[in-house]
Amino acid sequence: MSGYERGRAMHKLADLMEQHTEELAALDGADAGKLLLLGKIIDIPAAVQMLRYYAGAADKIHGESLRVSGKYQGYTLKEPIGVVGIIIPWNFPSLMFFLKISPALAAGCTVVVKPAEQTPLSALYYAHLAKLAGIPDGVINVVPGFGPTAGAAIASHMDVDSVAFTGSGEVGRLIMEASARSNLKTVSLELGGKSPLIIFDDADVDMAVELSRLAIFFNKGEVCVAGSRVYVQEGIYDEFVKKAVVAAQNWKVGDPFDVATNMGPQVHK
Repeated sequence: MSGYERGRAMHKLADLMEQHTEELAALDGADAGKLLLLGKIIDIPAAVQMLRYYAGAADKIHGESLRVSGKYQGYTLKEPIGVVGIIIPWNFPSLMFFLKISPALAAGCTVVVKPAEQTPLSALYYAHLAKLAGIPDGVINVVPGFGPTAGAAIASHMDVDSVAFTGSGEVGRLIMEASARSNLKTVSLELGGKSPLIIFDDADVDMAVELSRLAIFFNKGEVCVAGSRVYVQEGIYDEFVKKAVVAAQNWKVGDPFDVATNMGPQVHK
């Protein structure tokens, strides 16, 4: 399929995602406890935008002709790497799905996606929409399952040419090892995270409190760059702690389908 045709199919899939935003946001809400409202205005639109970006790149992947010394000509030809195995986490099921598959599709690769066992529903629905968009069977494959079985099979399979994984450093090491022991497939890893906030005496305390609350509670704190530690300079320490306690108490935990809720149930403790 030409890059132009791939781009058209990807744009068609993006169109269908926009038409089904409500259902997709609801699936991630039911599976991951994500707020329905934020899914509709952040997660799904961002996934659509990502897909459209790479759809625009599909027919603009070019090689180069190079002048070399002597009566010679060198050239580069960019070709699809082949089958890309994709293992994604549960905190952003839709965004992570399209962060991984979009560049692979633009390049002309096929993908085998293992969604997190906690949040497989939207990935399965995206596979359904891909079929409606005219993407050929076998191009986007979704295989629900557990890491030690389905994930390990992808990482060690001799016919998988590349693996993209987002998750823990521990599992990332296992994937690199499996790649080395099998066919030396290329590996792309996005691992872990533990992010401190540092707040100095000259900060606007109210703003610092609000930002620190958002940094740790956004998406239930299930973000690899969540502000999980706060260091406050002693001059404003007491004031900050007092206001941070009030801010946390005012953060409503409840039904993710309720517009008054600030935080739904967590997938993991």
